[in-house]
Amino acid sequence: MTENNQDPLKETPKADLPESDESPSTPSETNSDNGRFAAFWERVRNLGMSGTVTRFGTSVITIAVVVVAAVALGRIYLNNTNQPPETATLPTENTPSEAGTSTDVDEIVLPAFIMPDTAFFYGSNGISREAIPDTEVPARSRSDVTYYEVLQGESVFTIADKFGLEPETILWGNYETLQDNPRFLAVGQVLTILPTNGIYYKYSTGESLSSIAKNFGVTVEDIIEYPGNNLDPYETNPEDPAIADGTWLIVPGGTRELQDWGPPAISRSNPAVAKYYGAGYCGEIYSGPVGDGYFIWPAVSTLISGYHYSPGIHEAIDIGGVEGSPIYASDSGVVVYSGWSDYGYGNLVVVDHGNGWQTAYAHMLYTGVVCGQGVYRGDTIGALGNTGNSTGPHLHFEMNSSIYGKVNPLDYVSGG
Repeated sequence: MTENNQDPLKETPKADLPESDESPSTPSETNSDNGRFAAFWERVRNLGMSGTVTRFGTSVITIAVVVVAAVALGRIYLNNTNQPPETATLPTENTPSEAGTSTDVDEIVLPAFIMPDTAFFYGSNGISREAIPDTEVPARSRSDVTYYEVLQGESVFTIADKFGLEPETILWGNYETLQDNPRFLAVGQVLTILPTNGIYYKYSTGESLSSIAKNFGVTVEDIIEYPGNNLDPYETNPEDPAIADGTWLIVPGGTRELQDWGPPAISRSNPAVAKYYGAGYCGEIYSGPVGDGYFIWPAVSTLISGYHYSPGIHEAIDIGGVEGSPIYASDSGVVVYSGWSDYGYGNLVVVDHGNGWQTAYAHMLYTGVVCGQGVYRGDTIGALGNTGNSTGPHLHFEMNSSIYGKVNPLDYVSGG
């Protein structure tokens, strides 16, 4: 047997393996890190700041997550928008189509979209829409009557203007209340307001529509065909309309004479003609000064207020002023009425000038003259007031001529 021979079955020692570049942390290093964190956290707890640190850490982590997400989404958006637009292409003759065929059409690029220059697109140079917060409701015609309560300071004229009507229509629509006298208008009255200019007429059994139409200057068709009257144009007989007694009819466009309730023409030779007018009438025949036809302004104030001159409705002027201020005789003459009027004029003075002219002064606070007294131009005959049917201190001043009737004083009086 040969010495020092090795046993072939004896395992030879394994070669040492090369060391790795990254060796795992040893348990001692891990335990050391955990120990430092535990010591730090223990100090935080001892200081009573664990809750504050936890909330602060949570907030920092949340903000970091939001920032990271925003950055990521921003990059995705920029990548998508920076990509060049894809052009639509069609297969050429050298490029087989999906079906294995080819075409002779060249490559086609779709044109860019251009905003049409039209008024119907926002931002164009067309018609713009202005933002108006207020809405105006258009006035619509009506065919039925309505009702209105008179307010302080209103007149027949202002109410007519409010409803787009003529002043006469206000009187014609309310004869039972006003009796054609605008001075009978009073606060709180409820007036009938017609839908159109015309007459409001109370029908009586036995009347024909033909006669009604003739009296008010319209045609039968005007009455029958007006919607507010609710008459059947095909069934209504103009001579026997079968309308219930007391039915109110609207006569569109109808007119009639207004009854004059103003002071009558009172001459010194017949002052008793005004007996019906009120307690101020004078019953004897008088003589005295005669005017020369030159008229002066009868009040201190020259302000025209309330009613202006309107033929057939208000044939006078209203002069505003301070209550108690003097009223002057416009020309020389004799007093033929002095006292209260029963027709809305309150304290009234009428002077006959002996030459065909009379002047009337109404709504006075008091009268300073008596029946038969002679007065001269410029004499004080009373004080400006607010008596009778009046909505404020003023003088109602009328001029009546035996030739011209009741005229507009502004055409004859100087000094106003």
